[in-house]
Amino acid sequence: MSADRDIDGWLAERGVTLMDARARARGVLEEAGLTRPGKARMSEPKLLRAAEVLSERFFQVCGDPGCLQVASASGREPLRVEPRSHCARCGGSANRRAEVAFLEMCHQRGVQRVVVVGGSPAVREELEAKLSGPISLRMVDGTERRTADRAKSDLEWADLVLVWGATELHHKVSTHYTHLASSHHRKVVHVVRRGVAALLDEAMVHLQRAR
Repeated sequence: MSADRDIDGWLAERGVTLMDARARARGVLEEAGLTRPGKARMSEPKLLRAAEVLSERFFQVCGDPGCLQVASASGREPLRVEPRSHCARCGGSANRRAEVAFLEMCHQRGVQRVVVVGGSPAVREELEAKLSGPISLRMVDGTERRTADRAKSDLEWADLVLVWGATELHHKVSTHYTHLASSHHRKVVHVVRRGVAALLDEAMVHLQRAR
């Protein structure tokens, strides 16, 4: 005999905790004939089908405006989830949300080559893992010697250059990029805040202004 589970508890495990969202999800499950009004429990086999129905009908989304915009354009009905870790776009991570939004904007603006000057090894590794592929990245270690010729090559190659002054970035390295920035001012962004989300947010502000 199949076990059964509390429906509201099962929905909560999927992030459907807000009253309106839970009522909407239950309504769809009732329309699919998987439960009925007032019924509190559902069998495990039906829950497997219920998961498919909810996935087909809804785009689970947090309250971030960027995530809501993507959900609205997805062809599925947005369904608010809490906590944000259940959001299908950002997974509740500010970094992930910024990374996705940045890649979307790069695609819209035709930005294909990005140079990041500075950042810790761990941050550079994260950026390469999350951004490489959709765009081409050059990560410049701000603690190692960089010649003016290589900096000039980076500036000429890139569509966007992020000079991350709030991180591990020696003055002798950053100077090569800032000294040459006057002739590449439309593509060079000086970032003074820490954190991946802050870096990409400032990059997106620059791209919006450059339209």
